[in-house]
Amino acid sequence: MHEKDRHRVILSAVQDRSLVTVMDLCTLTGASEATVRRDINTLDAQGRLRRVRGGAEALATKPFVGLAGRPFSVNETMNSAEKQAIAAAAVDLCEDGEPIIINGGTTTFQMVHPLASRRMQVFTNSFPIAEHLLKNSTNTVMLSGGIIYREQNIILSPFENDVTRNFYAKRMFMGAAGIGPLGLMEQDPLLIQAEQKLIGQADELIVLVDSTKFENRSSLVLCPLERIDTLITDDRMDDRTANMLDAADITLIVVPSGTTQKDGVAQLPA
Repeated sequence: MHEKDRHRVILSAVQDRSLVTVMDLCTLTGASEATVRRDINTLDAQGRLRRVRGGAEALATKPFVGLAGRPFSVNETMNSAEKQAIAAAAVDLCEDGEPIIINGGTTTFQMVHPLASRRMQVFTNSFPIAEHLLKNSTNTVMLSGGIIYREQNIILSPFENDVTRNFYAKRMFMGAAGIGPLGLMEQDPLLIQAEQKLIGQADELIVLVDSTKFENRSSLVLCPLERIDTLITDDRMDDRTANMLDAADITLIVVPSGTTQKDGVAQLPA
């Protein structure tokens, strides 16, 4: 890679992440550590970035209105075994050929692996879900239109006339930031608006949450518990939560904690 091209890559990286390490830039440019350090020194002298110990940072980050909540990359590392088991149980509910909606999230993302052997019609607002299914399966994939929010890897549109209204699904699969007596909770108004449109396009709503989500609360309620048809979670859920879901007439599917196997999945009819 020529020097000018390396400089473009380095400047793009520091604007995207604000702070990048020398090793990150070596990976991005394919250059040696010594070459990258020289490039950083040159760009620092030109006043185009700031050299810091072990890397470089942007002089000023570009203003960008993001979404509330933790980034996808952070959530992806949390309770991963439970998320995989929950997602596998969700895919077991699907029949080949039927249309489904999968909302963006780290638990719903785990559905892509068991879906690799299926033939579904999948509508999603998740860029990584769509990308993975396109590369690794024969499922038909449709994406919603709108802005891609990088940290959450989700596509959202503030407009009513997007393609969401043109897709019907037998089931919608979604996660949530939290869940309590008032219903499913999210942290951002734009997420609420987009997800309510998706919920309206499906006959059944199936919620995928690990048991930690029953402890989370938010100021924004997405939908009441009564709108949920089925909820899939792990066996660390307490009795009070089980009684809350039973009172809302929700079918509860419980998977063993710390395993991705299907054996042992228990379905408790509401």
